[in-house]
Amino acid sequence: MATLSFEDYSLYSNLSDDELLQLAIERSLNEPSQSEAPLLQQTPPPRENQPDRAPFNTQYQNASAARRNSSSQNPPVYAHYSSPNPPNEKPPDPKTFNGTISRFMTGSGKRMVTYRRLDESIAYIGPEPEDEEEPIFKAIRVGNTARVKALALTPGTNLMLPSKPGWLAIHQAVWYNKSDCLKALISVQPGMLNKRADRGETPLLVAAQRDSLDCAIVLLENGADPDTKNYDKETPLYKACELSNAALVAALLNHGAELNVPCIQGWTALQEAVVRNNVEICQMLVTAGAKINIPNEYGITPLFTAAQTGSMATLRFLIKQGADINTQAADGNTALYEAAKNRHEEVVELLLSLNADANRPGRNGLMPLHVAAQNGDETIVSMLIPKTSKPRVNRCGISPLHMAAERNRDEVLEMLLDAGFNSNALLNEERSSRYEDRRRTALYFSVANVNLDMVSLLLNHGAATDLDTLPPLLVAARQGAVQTVTLLLEHGADVNITVPGLNTTFPPLLMFCTQDPPLLKLLLDHGLKALPCFTCSYGSKPHPPLRSQSEDRTRTMEFCEMVSSSTVSRWVGPIVDLLLDYVGHMTMCSRLIDHLDSYSEWSRIKEKGEPPRSLMHLCRLKICSLVPKRRLKRLPLPPRLLRFVQHRRQGDLDSEDLESQDYNRTHQILC
Repeated sequence: MATLSFEDYSLYSNLSDDELLQLAIERSLNEPSQSEAPLLQQTPPPRENQPDRAPFNTQYQNASAARRNSSSQNPPVYAHYSSPNPPNEKPPDPKTFNGTISRFMTGSGKRMVTYRRLDESIAYIGPEPEDEEEPIFKAIRVGNTARVKALALTPGTNLMLPSKPGWLAIHQAVWYNKSDCLKALISVQPGMLNKRADRGETPLLVAAQRDSLDCAIVLLENGADPDTKNYDKETPLYKACELSNAALVAALLNHGAELNVPCIQGWTALQEAVVRNNVEICQMLVTAGAKINIPNEYGITPLFTAAQTGSMATLRFLIKQGADINTQAADGNTALYEAAKNRHEEVVELLLSLNADANRPGRNGLMPLHVAAQNGDETIVSMLIPKTSKPRVNRCGISPLHMAAERNRDEVLEMLLDAGFNSNALLNEERSSRYEDRRRTALYFSVANVNLDMVSLLLNHGAATDLDTLPPLLVAARQGAVQTVTLLLEHGADVNITVPGLNTTFPPLLMFCTQDPPLLKLLLDHGLKALPCFTCSYGSKPHPPLRSQSEDRTRTMEFCEMVSSSTVSRWVGPIVDLLLDYVGHMTMCSRLIDHLDSYSEWSRIKEKGEPPRSLMHLCRLKICSLVPKRRLKRLPLPPRLLRFVQHRRQGDLDSEDLESQDYNRTHQILC
């Protein structure tokens, strides 16, 4: 194996660590395999993903390994059961190396090992050596009990010294479930019964991890401690419950294993059994004295866990044992809330049948009905509606209607409205401020989602159109959603509503339909004021240069200034032409006239606006001001005259045609 020598570092002193690493890899790939030196002279336990190898860490720091293997400050001592020929070039001694050892694989699949100092500089890099299996470990793996005993009794063999950090022959025997080999080892050296491996595992805990019942019984009968934890504070009993090994649980309980020992996250053996939905183990634990309401560090009790995971069998068992069905986690969520959130319909039904409180909000202010509405789970919503207090919902500052509308849960929204939930419920200030547009109503959510069916449902159940800071009608117009605009107008939406922070001399709604003449005409037909568009403070005088709104947000914008923007100026002619149909005598300012003069075909529009306006046109305006729009079409007038009064030309589309035409546009917005 080629390494980077002093000369190399002098020659390549300007290279980074990563570049030096790549150079070393390229050199290693060109070296013959015979020179590849092993990292350790002793054989590690086999890896878990290979059936004939036990697991070991591929990266560790010697300083922390020393702390785990010995309470003293001396470095750990490893056994050498064999003495392979030393390599030509050795990596640093891992027992004394002050840094980290890591392994990686090159793109060609070659395994490499890297020694890094504490300052992250590279001390050594090379191919990872092939480990030679020690004779005693091989004998254990194949189950040769006689050879194991013979090797163990060989003078100079110390079974108390690990071959890898913490890994003893006894761990190897338990890993492969070789109970006869285990007995032989214990008979030679009983003092290794409770020795720990690299992650703190005793042989008994390894037996629990591997479901090795025979080995566990041998260890227990020879006095192994049933309560020694690994570094995650997991006991053999905890691991046995995790693997649902009832026989092993019984054996551990018979040898006095402690019941309520929490792991590093506060989980007990009972909670693990609950997660596995194993009633048999739960029964054994509770009979032996396990506490049924003990929470973990998140405040989660076994019953909460059962509801959260949908473990019906263990949930029923815990309820029979007197567990609190209204248990709350540290975040305030109840077991019922978790069951609803995770769509466990049977659990929700069982808890409600036992009068679980459906009106306890968590710290987020949400109740079970909120999360069920958000999920769109109609069955759970139907079960929770009768159990949920509407006054309590109102105090939450958010309604289930908001949750359903935001996620487009049409069926759930209809169920809630039919059950009497307030269609005009408002988000409280704190929740509304989470949205840039400060939305407050379920109607706003529906309009923003271009959900026509939901908009219709809410409006038919009395939803008001003017409760949001930004009017839903303005949102629909900005989307070009003609059907939604029509629905809102039919239910009383004000086309001339003002918008806070938007100072204009004309109706603000007009700004969002300048490039959509059919939509603009629809709004004009429903009362959008057109005359303010021709009211200009400068009139026929020269206008000052245009300024951006950002230069002075407090100033009032006039119509002629708005249509002078680069995106709207090419539409000035059609816009003015349409607006002239809805005003009587007026005078256009010099800026509008300049716009109309800029395009020859717009000259007729300027002529159309010159006074005096025709008597027929003035009569039309008078009729429209006196007769409601819904009655105009029923006036006893000739068809041609009726079309004129309604501002319809020959071939114009009516509102139904516009709605049909809008379908594809709405679909595109949704997509």
